[in-house]
Amino acid sequence: MSNRTLAIIKPDAVEKNVIGEIIAKITQAGFKVLGVKLTKITPAIAGSFYEVHKERGFYGELIAYMTSGPIVPIALERENAVEEFRKLIGATDPAKAEEGTIRKLYGAGIEANAIHGSDSDENAANEIAFFFAKSELVNINS
Repeated sequence: MSNRTLAIIKPDAVEKNVIGEIIAKITQAGFKVLGVKLTKITPAIAGSFYEVHKERGFYGELIAYMTSGPIVPIALERENAVEEFRKLIGATDPAKAEEGTIRKLYGAGIEANAIHGSDSDENAANEIAFFFAKSELVNINS
């Protein structure tokens, strides 16, 4: 069980200017921020990150969406981080997400659902390493 996970505040939430509200919900839920950055990724970078979905019908739309504006990758730490973060963000479809979850509060649809969260400990480690060098990960909450 890993104690780290990756969040990505997606372009729709960045455009709505709710970055601060989302980070506040994350830290209020007991997560420590280890690294955060505002960035805009290219189609090549997005394609590499979402390589696992390459054969799926939504791949092209996903790449177009994730490169449509800035994103905010965030490396997080907490006991049982992946599972606890998945609970905090809610179902992929905001209409089906539980009240109070990040996607219910800020998501507009299945694609524009405000936030990404790692789905396994292995993916969390790979995803954090994709966006952050080890030297960039500092516990800014202590």
